[in-house]
Amino acid sequence: MDAANPQQMLLKRPINVKAVVTPRWKDEVQQQLQAQINAVDQQLQQLEKQGQRAIAEIQKQSIQPPGPETRQQIESIQLQVNEKKSELLEQKNQSLQNLQQVQLLEMNQEVSQFQLEGIFSVQPGDNLIAKLQVEILLRDGIVEEIRGEI
Repeated sequence: MDAANPQQMLLKRPINVKAVVTPRWKDEVQQQLQAQINAVDQQLQQLEKQGQRAIAEIQKQSIQPPGPETRQQIESIQLQVNEKKSELLEQKNQSLQNLQQVQLLEMNQEVSQFQLEGIFSVQPGDNLIAKLQVEILLRDGIVEEIRGEI
C-alpha cells in the first residue's frame, strides 16, 4: 500500500506482447525456427551415434554369443534411444509446422509473441478489468503502441 493513499495497492498483471508481421520479422522468425530444426537434426545424429557406441561397448564386453542379460541391456538402450528420438522428432515436427504457419502470415498482421508481467496500481473506483487488459505492439522490435490503461 502507498502511505500517501492507503486505499491504493500495487498488483501484477500479464501484458501480452504482439508483433506486426513485416518482412524483417518474418525473416528473423524463420531463421530462428530453421536454427531450431537444424539443432534437433544434430541432436538426432548424436543420439544415434551414442546409442550405437553404447551397444557396441556392451557387445565387446559380453561373451559370445550374447546371453539374455546382454540382450536385455541392448534392448534397454535401444528403447531409451527410440524414446528420445520420438521426443526430438516431435520437437522438429512442431518447429516445421510453426515455420509453415509463419510463411502463411500476411504482412501487417498482428501476432502474439509472448507475455510479460507488469506492476500497476489500483484504487477504489478503478475499473480492474480495463487495467488488466494491456498489450504492447512491436514493429521490428520497437514499441509502436501501448494499448489499454497503463
